[in-house]
Amino acid sequence: MARLDREERDLLKSVERGEWRSAASKTALKRYLHAARRTLKKDQRVNIRISQADLEDLRVRAFEEGLPYQTLISSVLHKYVAGGLISKR
Repeated sequence: MARLDREERDLLKSVERGEWRSAASKTALKRYLHAARRTLKKDQRVNIRISQADLEDLRVRAFEEGLPYQTLISSVLHKYVAGGLISKR
């Protein structure tokens, strides 16, 4: 486990003492849970052809992030379709 700084340790202790409660309503929590399940559900397959160099670069980046490369690809695609990636142009 990574080392925590003082602020992080204080926050963790506060959470462990039960000093926090959800600000979301039950309706909002249900909506968030439904969205999370839809996002995390992997029920479709896709096959693509990419260059060997791009695949190697993806594998390196995934390794650096501590992820399987297919998970990284899925994450990038999800961020793109959700509007979370912005073009540098």
